[in-house]
Amino acid sequence: MFKSSMETLEQFKQVLLELPADCYSQPCKTLSDASIGQHTRHIIELYLCLVQGYDFSKISYDRRERNLQIEEDLSYALECISYIQQHLEKPNKPIRISYELGGEENDLDSNYFREVTYNLEHTIHHQALIKVGIQYFSNQNIPESFGVAPSTIQYRKQCAQ
Repeated sequence: MFKSSMETLEQFKQVLLELPADCYSQPCKTLSDASIGQHTRHIIELYLCLVQGYDFSKISYDRRERNLQIEEDLSYALECISYIQQHLEKPNKPIRISYELGGEENDLDSNYFREVTYNLEHTIHHQALIKVGIQYFSNQNIPESFGVAPSTIQYRKQCAQ
């Protein structure tokens, strides 16, 4: 799980480094006028919420800090991804997840490894959207595996044999 997370985040950094300069924070019609930067911010903030909430064993993705600098400043976003990579690998332990649903505050028992896995899947989902945005703005060569779940990649390899 940590290996897949690190590889996915590293690939994400490489794709972002190759972006044409003017498209990171530009609204994209195919993303309902969201930007690549907004999707990037969303990914980063959930990871940061998890990493920074680890010591407290309580996390609320709903109440995470929203940092607009991440969606507007690509260099800062890349620094945040590197920070996550440096601090993600930790021992498993119980984690309490707080969330609001239907106007009510709820708590859910989870654990750190489960939440790392959730963040990985969440990242891949948003990378698939980011890929659409990149293709809207440019002809950038994007790895075929970008925005594709590791299990799907494995399945495709098995089918090709």
